[in-house]
Amino acid sequence: MYKLNKKLSGIFREMAGIYRFRGSEDRFRVQAYENSARVLDHLQEDIRNYMKNDHLVEVKGIGESIAKKIREYVKTGKIDKYEELKKNVPPDFVDLMDVQGIGP
Repeated sequence: MYKLNKKLSGIFREMAGIYRFRGSEDRFRVQAYENSARVLDHLQEDIRNYMKNDHLVEVKGIGESIAKKIREYVKTGKIDKYEELKKNVPPDFVDLMDVQGIGP
């Protein structure tokens, strides 16, 4: 798997976990982020290849909102929404999501 794809996949999984923790009103966001993570896990090439001609949304499972976050990460090295979400959960929450039996 390509390094950037793996990094973004991990971020989107964590975002899904945080939204899941927040409650059922965010269930569609949970599904969108989990789906995007799966897509990135199985993508056969670096996601940047799809950015070259602005073809991100042509990747099945990557909508405009997710594409915007991918562009933001490539440009700045972070996703503001992800950073904001992490501030609203206990400090070790994201780390605990990786523990089998606790995380998703």
